[in-house]
Amino acid sequence: MRGEFVDIGGRRLYYYAAGSRGSGDPVVFLHGFPVASRLWHTVVRDFPDGYRLVVCDLPGYGRSEAFPAPSCGGHADAVVALLDDLRITRATLVGHGLGGGVAQAVAVRTPERISHLALLDSAAFGVIPRRLRRLARATRLAAPLARHLPPALLASLVQGTVIRGFAVPEHSRLTVDSSLQPFLTAHGRETLLGHLRALDHCDTASITPQLATLGIPTAILWGADDVFYPATVAERLRAAIPGATLDIVPGAGHYLPEDAPERVIVRLTELMAR
Repeated sequence: MRGEFVDIGGRRLYYYAAGSRGSGDPVVFLHGFPVASRLWHTVVRDFPDGYRLVVCDLPGYGRSEAFPAPSCGGHADAVVALLDDLRITRATLVGHGLGGGVAQAVAVRTPERISHLALLDSAAFGVIPRRLRRLARATRLAAPLARHLPPALLASLVQGTVIRGFAVPEHSRLTVDSSLQPFLTAHGRETLLGHLRALDHCDTASITPQLATLGIPTAILWGADDVFYPATVAERLRAAIPGATLDIVPGAGHYLPEDAPERVIVRLTELMAR
């Protein structure tokens, strides 16, 4: 496993590679809010041999530099640029939460480059995640005051909400704590506020009509106890994407790669066999 930075429009984007090149298309993993690439550590560690795995920190998360005006569309531009830099012409794209919205944007823009699509507890249809909605709107409406909040206080407010998205909160500590570390500075506070504003103004609704045109084998996986995106969003996605399958996982929350990594691996390998 190795981590590297690539230059995307003059800003650094971090990714790490694992597995082996194998004979199939690479598998690219995109995380959700507010976590970074660490979300996938168990899935990547236990993934079957023979696959090239690429896991990135989206702009402004983890080790990646923030890009102006974060949005699903902007993140999608960065992901396509990463694929270009790594000379990946086709890939299985796996997106969780916000990363699922990004994956949809990449798929509708460059469908010829996506061999399979997996959406886990995904942003979609412009739906603002429950529980985070109030915090996102408060930081937008009170932007001048929010900019003066101590960075640690803002991060703790996010942490207190996000931790409820895990089926076993104790399992979230390392993933959430490490992911929030970059936001514990004045610059990090501005970046986190930008991410929260993006949640309150999600642009996934703009690509909804194009989902019906996708001819990509798609699997949708959802935690039955997701407190941010209800299963009705999963049902809408299945209906919107032709031939999509849906697996709702009992006892799992929003952060499915942490709550049920074995189930995620099984469904991904099944998807890539289609």
